[in-house]
Amino acid sequence: MSNGQNDDRLSWGDALFLYLERAGMPLNIASVSIFEGDITLEDCTRFVESKLSLLPRYYQRVVPPPFNVGFPSWEDDPNFDIRNHIKEVTLKRGSERELKVLAGKVLGTTMDRERPLWDFTLVHGLSGNRTSILKRVHHCLADGIAGLGLMNILLDPTPEPHRLPKKKRPSHRRRQRDTWTQLVEGWVSTYSDVLQRVLETQADAVNITERMLGAAKAPSQKFSRFLPELTAPTERLFFNKVYQGPQEFAWAQIPTAAIKAIRERVGATHNDVVLALMTAAIRRYAELHGDKVTGRLLRMMVPVSVRDDQGASELGNRISLLPVTVPLGIRNPRRLLAAVHARTEFLKHAHVAEWVGMAGGLVGAAPAPLQALVGPLVSLLPITPFNLVCTNIRGPNSPLYLLGHKMLDWYPYVPVGGEMTVNCAILSYNGITYFGFSGDVHAAPDLWRIEGLLKLSMNELLSACGIQPLPRRARKKVTKATPDLKSHALAPLSPSTSNSLAEPEPPPKPTTEREAVSVPMAAD
Repeated sequence: MSNGQNDDRLSWGDALFLYLERAGMPLNIASVSIFEGDITLEDCTRFVESKLSLLPRYYQRVVPPPFNVGFPSWEDDPNFDIRNHIKEVTLKRGSERELKVLAGKVLGTTMDRERPLWDFTLVHGLSGNRTSILKRVHHCLADGIAGLGLMNILLDPTPEPHRLPKKKRPSHRRRQRDTWTQLVEGWVSTYSDVLQRVLETQADAVNITERMLGAAKAPSQKFSRFLPELTAPTERLFFNKVYQGPQEFAWAQIPTAAIKAIRERVGATHNDVVLALMTAAIRRYAELHGDKVTGRLLRMMVPVSVRDDQGASELGNRISLLPVTVPLGIRNPRRLLAAVHARTEFLKHAHVAEWVGMAGGLVGAAPAPLQALVGPLVSLLPITPFNLVCTNIRGPNSPLYLLGHKMLDWYPYVPVGGEMTVNCAILSYNGITYFGFSGDVHAAPDLWRIEGLLKLSMNELLSACGIQPLPRRARKKVTKATPDLKSHALAPLSPSTSNSLAEPEPPPKPTTEREAVSVPMAAD
């Protein structure tokens, strides 16, 4: 979903997130950050306000054109008041479980479109003298990579807080145009957008075909093996129901060093390991709810950034999608990782992300009034294009600070909607890989179970790769003593362990449903 628009109008990809949103089903990207110490509302407000001159879009709201003729535009909020965007809440008990409940409530509400589409919720009272910040940005404003860039602007790389600059509003501000001007511009832009999209699609098809023929990296046997999986209809799991809301939020964390040890030992990628872990966890979660997994496929929507290195801090959505389809019944961790690796390599060599992007361009060629009319209805249809979203973002490997307060944890959030009512966002930060699970309470009333199932799957994969499993209380040790954990957790079990994905270990002893249910959760 690329922009291809001027700076004032939303691209078709950005506008799509507005059109798909409906009451009770917000489409925001977000994160839950936990900081050392107490951060006051006054200090946080002054600090964020001092940074807004670097983020002029945060002063602007989305204004639809008359009759939705053309895409919406960014225009300054004449009544902008930062106090509408930063609020505070105090926990009663101070546990992380209570924080998760609060996060589910905040993340499950839609933002006021009469104002700029972002907000912060400052959470006090967290045990251990900690403060949490829930940050939301509408998906029309930023994708995951852009959201990461925004956090890099707001936070400091050192504990020494910088001197706050004077408040400064952008000098060039976008004023609202009269209705007649908007209507004419909308008709013109709609025609030019359709024409441009068709021409770009034709050019993309030629370029992708030439690259596939020239590279010839995907042998024909791989096409014959994986193409039927790719084109098969998605099979619903128990949680693939039309979204009702409200939402809940759960999370887990794994040392990035452990993931690195696995990928280096077997020749996979960081993303391969993450997708294999999610597949194993979802398999266990589905079996707990009575789903049969043998012979079934799990289809994950994996967003892929199409930004160049210079566009990391650029706003808007610059993504395509990879439909990663994996057999759900593979219980051997090494074989599962090999299956994931083979399929992601096939998708890369077959340029599937480019083909998906081209198909999205054809969707974008539909007139804006039609997209605005149909969008809210799409999420109500019983259609399951994917079982879940699994987005993975590589964040900074060093700590960040807000007003001198170190950010201890950083849990990402991806919205749910349609029949994708359980999704997962993954973010690596400061030696930890954070998993954020979002879900519909009706479709997945026990979302918290995935936290333990993910850790169980990780330990099985470590053992299968000849690496010592993580300690039972790895979460606390990871945060405060990563070097000790690294030396303990990554020791090889046996020097004879194979380093190839093509030679997996014999299947480990199956884990029963009762054992999976009793996996200890992270302590509050």
